[in-house]
Amino acid sequence: MSILIDREQRIRRAEELFMQGFNCSQSVVAAFADLYGYTEEQALRMSAGFGAGIGRLRMSCGAFNALALLAGLDCGSVTPGDREGKSYNYKVVQQLAERFREAHGSLICAELLKLKKDAPLTYVASERTAEYYKTRPCVNQIISAAHIFADYLEAKQ
Repeated sequence: MSILIDREQRIRRAEELFMQGFNCSQSVVAAFADLYGYTEEQALRMSAGFGAGIGRLRMSCGAFNALALLAGLDCGSVTPGDREGKSYNYKVVQQLAERFREAHGSLICAELLKLKKDAPLTYVASERTAEYYKTRPCVNQIISAAHIFADYLEAKQ
């Protein structure tokens, strides 16, 4: 599949979505989901639970989760027993993970946020204030993830 993208526009869109208050996963997925026939609303819904380290559990970074979700949309296997297709998708996800890890040092939300190991977990989303945006590295990870996925798509052409 040949995909023409305006990479800078998509990267800016991912950043804009985050600054509007969407989570990291939603921001990246929604910037690219139209390439796979999804509306922005569908993209925001399908990726909502992957933000803040999967449901604010601070596990796998939401921006990285978006890369894994997008890789599934791009090359996920849809045939039962398709080990080759499944393996190829896993290869792509691992390559995207390596690029993300090289850029940020980790795939783990809590590590990226430099949270203490015993930091309490809560399901309550953080209020988006100027201070929030100043103290969070998330926008950098979102921009980076969007760059990584744009690079992946361009390399396929």
